[in-house]
Amino acid sequence: MLQVQRIRDHKEAFVKALKKRGMDATPVINQVLEADDNRRATQAKLDDLLAESNSLSKEIGILFKSGNAAGANALKEKTSTLKETSKALDDHLKSISKTLQDLLYTIPNIPQELVPSGQDENDNEQTLREGAIPVLEEGAMAHWELAKKYNIIDFELGVKITGAGFPVYKGKGARLQRALISYFLDKNTAACYTEYQVPHLVNEASGIATGQLPDKEGQMYHVGVDDLYLIPTAEVPVTNLFRGDLVQGADLPISCTSYTPCFRREAGSYGAHVRGLNRLHQFDKVEIVRIEHPDNSTKALEDMVEHVANILRALQLPFRILRLCGGDLSFAAAITYDFEVFSTAQDRWLEVSSVSNFETFQANRLKLRFKDTDGKNKLAHTLNGSAMALPRVLASILENYQTPQGIKIPEVLVPYCGFDMIN
Repeated sequence: MLQVQRIRDHKEAFVKALKKRGMDATPVINQVLEADDNRRATQAKLDDLLAESNSLSKEIGILFKSGNAAGANALKEKTSTLKETSKALDDHLKSISKTLQDLLYTIPNIPQELVPSGQDENDNEQTLREGAIPVLEEGAMAHWELAKKYNIIDFELGVKITGAGFPVYKGKGARLQRALISYFLDKNTAACYTEYQVPHLVNEASGIATGQLPDKEGQMYHVGVDDLYLIPTAEVPVTNLFRGDLVQGADLPISCTSYTPCFRREAGSYGAHVRGLNRLHQFDKVEIVRIEHPDNSTKALEDMVEHVANILRALQLPFRILRLCGGDLSFAAAITYDFEVFSTAQDRWLEVSSVSNFETFQANRLKLRFKDTDGKNKLAHTLNGSAMALPRVLASILENYQTPQGIKIPEVLVPYCGFDMIN
């Protein structure tokens, strides 16, 4: 969530930057400033009334002590009127403060200068491409066909148990899935990320704090009886570990990693492009999260991008990195780099990771601050990335490593799997 004072100080620059998202922010920003003016004026009136009431209370005490009961009682009537007026002002202050907060919830983060303008994925910028696309034998199969051939993923059984988008991993498919999770966590902890095991359900406050609510409410599974939400990513519970905290600047950066299943309704997702593992309602992902000093967050983002790139290099998968345009940015991100691996059998790029800097947007909602060297409390910067999402990585391994003899296992995963071939 943007800070009102920053909006006030940088109104024109923010309006210009939000045009990268295809948004005309002038009307809502004007509403925000008007609501804030109203809030400030109401607060000032309320403060004056409370000060007057306190002053009268002291005067009443003095009058009673001096024996002037009549004068004291006259002032008590005045304080009663002041209390009624103060109550009405306080109610109005709460109302206008909620209006202001609701307006702020509708404004996405300000894109960084590096973010290109654009409407959708067609306007994203490729910043890197690595790895040779393998040439497969004639008759190469897509991963859902390979899964059936080698009996390692059962999509129909998942439909029976739950519904579409909930696959069942079997045998070597389940072991490969577990190997990827362990490998990703080991890579992250070796890079000094502290591992956490976190809840898979969160309350509304946690969803609001990281920006999933109210923006993505329709995409999250809601447990109505308990008013809890199944997590769409480990980013939500991990970042909320620090909600309301004041950390010491010397303790930054704080680096975390966590494996969780992720749950997304993905309403309206149909067609061949979401077949098999391409888009699921439940999937596994290993996440990295960093809490950073504002001066270091740009370098931290570069380090996170390089970290994810090195994982894909080790898996020997052809990949590319895209800098997302304004129209393709998530609501809370100031800048995002997407990683895509090439699926040779499908002849298309598949997103496997997003690495983002949210700057102070999440921290303002989280009330996450740090004590800087000047002794002042300041909002931290938050960053997160997938390291990595499993379904499309697994799909690419199955497709790109297929041979007439079976599916080879990437060399770095063999010690985790305990086998080097699926056949």
